[in-house]
Amino acid sequence: MPIEQKRQEHEVRMIGRLELSVTGVKQLESFDQDEFLIETVEGMLSIKGGGLKLVNLDLERGVVSLKGKVDDILYLDSTAKESSKGLLGKLFK
Repeated sequence: MPIEQKRQEHEVRMIGRLELSVTGVKQLESFDQDEFLIETVEGMLSIKGGGLKLVNLDLERGVVSLKGKVDDILYLDSTAKESSKGLLGKLFK
């Protein structure tokens, strides 16, 4: 695989639930003190907690760093989204 097409590595590092860094970031979709939604090379990543603050954002290098209390880290699976839309669609028809 040529260097230009090499897939960027993705890594999530957490120190004591208070510091978190993510590599392989494509885009920071949204964030506030309770949740960060990050598009990574491995899919959408949701980070939930309290008092979350953006420390570093470098999209050129694909890095996001944050501080605050991390309660939950979850990859949002596109197939799960599709099936949940179907279920909600059935409920609200």
